[in-house]
Amino acid sequence: MTLNEVKYDCKYFRTGIPCLPNKKENVTCNNCSHYQQIETRILIIKLGALGDVIRTTPLIERFRKEYPSVHFTWLTHSPAVLPSSDIEIIYKWDFTNVYTVQNTKYDIAINLDKDNEACMLLANVDAKIKYGYIWNDNHIAAATPKAEHKLLTGFFDGLSKENTKSYLEEIFEICHFDFKKEEYLINLNTSLSEEWSIRFKALANDKKIIGLNTGCGPRWNTRLWSDHNWEVLALELKNRGYFPVFLGGELEHEKNDRMAKATSCHYPGHFSLEEFMAITNSCDFIITQVSMMMHIATALKKKMVLCNTIFNKHEFELYGRGLIVEPPKPCECYFGNTCVRGNSCMHDIHPSDFVKAILTLDI
Repeated sequence: MTLNEVKYDCKYFRTGIPCLPNKKENVTCNNCSHYQQIETRILIIKLGALGDVIRTTPLIERFRKEYPSVHFTWLTHSPAVLPSSDIEIIYKWDFTNVYTVQNTKYDIAINLDKDNEACMLLANVDAKIKYGYIWNDNHIAAATPKAEHKLLTGFFDGLSKENTKSYLEEIFEICHFDFKKEEYLINLNTSLSEEWSIRFKALANDKKIIGLNTGCGPRWNTRLWSDHNWEVLALELKNRGYFPVFLGGELEHEKNDRMAKATSCHYPGHFSLEEFMAITNSCDFIITQVSMMMHIATALKKKMVLCNTIFNKHEFELYGRGLIVEPPKPCECYFGNTCVRGNSCMHDIHPSDFVKAILTLDI
């Protein structure tokens, strides 16, 4: 064959190395039955935290529906949570990958990150259509008018408090779509998940498993609940015939270990992100703060009780599988890391509030 016969627009083409059909079957472009033409190349820039990356993935389903022969490239700080089976190229943000993106042509480029460097990159990307946040006149700007609402709510707390749209409604609007309950995607190790499921079922002895995610990260300390309340909650759930499991990361290890011993409830330890997702998938219910766990549990379609204090509750999409528990008096510390009252309103939320929510979901 000749160089003119090479199908550069095939989804299997891998630049300077043989494609998979060639490696497996020794076929070339002029005698291959696997050719799949890429008609639309889409770049998504979403750098952010793990949870923010996960909750942006519903766009993949919608764009695939609208553009059947689509090829995705995703640029992020958190590639581990993204499923490679649904996204053709996943780049971690570094010089080489940014340089590659800047020298690739796209049909659609989307930036949903408000960091300056992400906005600057969208401004410099070669794309026919651009959505989201861009750089203009030395400041962040809206690539199209559809992004203005989300920008304004980010600029001003008053507008943010008045917002009644979920995050997903907002990012779909930015991409000129209506949100139709498209689900999250996540990179779950199914073999590891099955191992943990077998282990938990043996321990739980047919009881329903409730994961108690006791951490919320160091950024928003006003959301921390007392060890005493977690212990009371675990014991109440245990007395009602559930199997509570303390969950968390390295920051919560000593606390979870101590509470597990005090209540005789299970704590498996802290693990890698991959294993943490597998453990979460082995639970029937999750109780958590607004945290990475919230997004993991949502992606895994778990029934969830979400505790919210400092955020706008309308932001969260629970897909009809969850309930939100808030203090009886609205929190005054909007996106705050110190309590203006001097005593966090987390103390106004009682273990019985979570038990009631679990019983409501368990029908």
